[in-house]
Amino acid sequence: MLINCVAYQQGKRLSDIHVSEISEYLKKPDCFVWVALRDASEDELLQMQEEFSLHDLAVEDAKHGHQRPKIEEYGDSIFAVMHLIELVGSEYATGELAVFVGTNYVLSVRSRSQKTFLGVRDRCEREPELMQQGAGFVLYALMDAIVDSYFPLIDALESELDSIEDEIFHETAARTSIRRLYELKSKMAVLRHAVSPLLEAVSKLHSGRVPQVCAQSEHYFRDVYDHLSRINAAIETIRDTIGTAMQVNLAMVTIEESAITKRLAGWAGIFAVATAFAGIWGMNFKFMPELQWEYGYPLALVTIVGACGLLYYKFKRARWL
Repeated sequence: MLINCVAYQQGKRLSDIHVSEISEYLKKPDCFVWVALRDASEDELLQMQEEFSLHDLAVEDAKHGHQRPKIEEYGDSIFAVMHLIELVGSEYATGELAVFVGTNYVLSVRSRSQKTFLGVRDRCEREPELMQQGAGFVLYALMDAIVDSYFPLIDALESELDSIEDEIFHETAARTSIRRLYELKSKMAVLRHAVSPLLEAVSKLHSGRVPQVCAQSEHYFRDVYDHLSRINAAIETIRDTIGTAMQVNLAMVTIEESAITKRLAGWAGIFAVATAFAGIWGMNFKFMPELQWEYGYPLALVTIVGACGLLYYKFKRARWL
């Protein structure tokens, strides 16, 4: 579905144009066209391919989606794929933004995401002196908006991890914490799969042989790279902390189970003593002097209670009970 199709000249917005007029504006000097599509159909992509002479492989990737974040060069044009991550309920939903960038055009194709980029377009149009850098600056603006959207997700993960760490040492929360940690690890993996490949790809846009279409915006892409580096470092820190928290949590569960085992063993030992005495005096021998003794029964009770009480005291001091 077509969101908008706008022509710009010398960094300033000329007008909204029809798709059929794209080729006319591409011929104008210092002019480029920015087209935005959402969940584009195959016919729309083929039409854009014809207008902008897009490479078959890039169009194929945009058509099928589910691509790894990347930046590829096709002659004097660039094809970039970035992941759009949104929190839906308690889970992360991953969409994609495929961007085709040439010397005089930008085509963005958004898939499986409700996130809009109208704010990015407004921002670019408020800075015509930067828009004069051409299509490369639009790619930077889109990339910067996506990367900045990762920061709130990182903050939420860190806050949730802090909450789990506070509960780990609560006896009743040990088992629920491990489930929350695995859910957190799953979310972190989604972010890592979006950030790590993009970090490597963006390095091509600010160091070494920079593509010509991005040459004027090289310093801006370095800023994006710095943001991605910070996010990637935060992800690695969270990953290590989750691993440590899991080990601590499992240790707490083991300690809790060990304490339960000790309590059961302690009570079993106490009752075993009482059972042993009762078993001895319950044997059917004719000659058991204490059975005929006047104080035999009270003495048997005192002996059983005393032995059990002594064991209880010993186990209590050893913190088994």
